Amino acid sequence: MNDRAVVDYLLQHPEFFIRNAAQVEHLRVPHPVRGTISLVEWHMMRARNHIHVLEENMSLLMEQAVANESLFQRLLQLQTRLAAAESLDDMLNRLHRWARELGLAGATVRLFPDCWRLGAPSKFTHLALNRQAFEPIRIQRLGQARHYLGPLNGPELLVVLPEAKAIGSVAISLLGGDNAPGVMLFSSRDAQHYQPGQGTQLLQEIAQMLPGLLERWIERA
Repeated sequence: MNDRAVVDYLLQHPEFFIRNAAQVEHLRVPHPVRGTISLVEWHMMRARNHIHVLEENMSLLMEQAVANESLFQRLLQLQTRLAAAESLDDMLNRLHRWARELGLAGATVRLFPDCWRLGAPSKFTHLALNRQAFEPIRIQRLGQARHYLGPLNGPELLVVLPEAKAIGSVAISLLGGDNAPGVMLFSSRDAQHYQPGQGTQLLQEIAQMLPGLLERWIERA
């Protein structure tokens, strides 16, 4: 008789444990520390382990709920501030100040000229980012992803943040959908602040929100 046959028999005859309650109490099963334990102890141990796993899962869910609430509050605060802006410069300054309040060096938006009307007589030429110049950074740093968190070398910083100084790490996010109309950058002087593997949900939400706000001030190409 193999294990499958025993299991099938017990499944088909659940009253077995009632008929043989006295014998079941004396059954012993192997234990890695105590040698053997009773079947009742083994079952109770499994139940305790199951409860422990459930408690850990509940704690993780509670932590995630708190994190999501914090993320939502940050996003709502930023969205409210940006929506109240009276000009593009005002909106970008509000985004920058919000980043500074989080302890960052700043926030920057760069736009691809093939998606926006940034040329003269526009006042927004300083926002232009040549897509071809950015493409090597996208391939090297982002790959198929929409976000990159980590350091940039000197030449890369000159492309995306030419006026920035002492930048240790950045978070780069492609704006909008598939045909990204630009990029958003949060920068930190701490080289360890942004690292691969960190969460990007807040970045994703902001990157999706910004194009619609920018269209209040800049015409799409």
